[in-house]
Amino acid sequence: MKKFIKNYKSSLILLASLIIGTIVGLVFKEKASILSPFGDLFLNLLLVIIIPLIFLTLTTSIGKMKQPKRIGKILTSVLIVFIITSLISVLVGLATTKSIKLVKTQDANSIKEVLKTEEVLEKEDINFLERTVQTLSVNDFSKILTRDNMIALIVFSILIGISINISKEKGKKFLEVLESANEVVQSFIKIIMYYAPIGLGCYFASLVGTFGGEIALGYGKTFIVYTIVAVLFYFIAYSLYAFIAAGKEGFIAYWKNILPATLTSLATCSSAASIPVNTSCAKNIGVSDDIADTTIPLGTSFHKDGSIIGSVFKIMFLVNLFGTNIQTSKILGIALLATLLITAVPIGGGTISETLIITMLGFPAASLGMLTIIATIIDPPATMLNVVGDSASSMLVARIIDGKNWLKKKRKE
Repeated sequence: MKKFIKNYKSSLILLASLIIGTIVGLVFKEKASILSPFGDLFLNLLLVIIIPLIFLTLTTSIGKMKQPKRIGKILTSVLIVFIITSLISVLVGLATTKSIKLVKTQDANSIKEVLKTEEVLEKEDINFLERTVQTLSVNDFSKILTRDNMIALIVFSILIGISINISKEKGKKFLEVLESANEVVQSFIKIIMYYAPIGLGCYFASLVGTFGGEIALGYGKTFIVYTIVAVLFYFIAYSLYAFIAAGKEGFIAYWKNILPATLTSLATCSSAASIPVNTSCAKNIGVSDDIADTTIPLGTSFHKDGSIIGSVFKIMFLVNLFGTNIQTSKILGIALLATLLITAVPIGGGTISETLIITMLGFPAASLGMLTIIATIIDPPATMLNVVGDSASSMLVARIIDGKNWLKKKRKE
């Protein structure tokens, strides 16, 4: 028992803080929002360190690789794992929504009434190639230091890391500076985590108090069905991924270390804010530093199991509501494309993807309000899958890169 408490002490404290926060939110409801500033403080501390963390971990990880071929191998393996797991996610979402009708006829009118009060954002007139360029790059260095351009930051960090590697001896001093800065950032994160139980508890209390009783029947059903799917996916799919990656040892290591990332994602509703904790969890599982430092940040922008399933739910919600028929292949394609456009920030980051859904499927502009509501109510479980899915994926990448016995080799080091 003492060993169990020692191993899970931090996770149990975080879990207790969320339980207390939930109780406070349910009891005091809207009044619990008074605690919001304490939760916002924790979230702000995490978000402010995200940009230097991503840059330093990716750049130093790639820059210090002694085998240049390993860089390409890791990136290729990450891409393969992300594609396969994303396809599994979209198929799960489709299988669920095909068998369960999310909106009944009697709920449709009340939901449409909600739309009348929703403000619809105007779409920016920009083609696909222009949006791709804007996503992958910026025209000013200062712009790359913001969360709005996180994918561009990741591309920039990878290129700097490769440049350091190519520079060999001449790039060593610059790499040493970055590694020193990275150690400082990691220490900063440790300091933040001392405040985590208070911050997460207050954030969750405010969240539950604000949104606990404001869900209409149709949205309520969507939330319940999605949450059930998310919980099943969380336990079944990721257990399977961990077992495929490293057998029984991988399964045990995954569930022994994943709880901190799970709780942080649920409380903050932010994949970006969860990067520090999630990266630490992956390393504690036994994933090598270079794989964890590459896979987790990349996954935050390019791999979102929860958001992919959520995109299918959004599409099928509109299909059920308006009684339209859409080809399965089109649903799959749009769900995957829409998810790639979601930024890794808290509630509201999916406006571009939701606009894409209603535009490509021909739904009325007022539908954006519906999808915004759905995105809000499913955000905690969706973010949970987005975050822990990256940890599971890092294990699969480790299996490809370091071989079948990668976990045993890591423990012997």
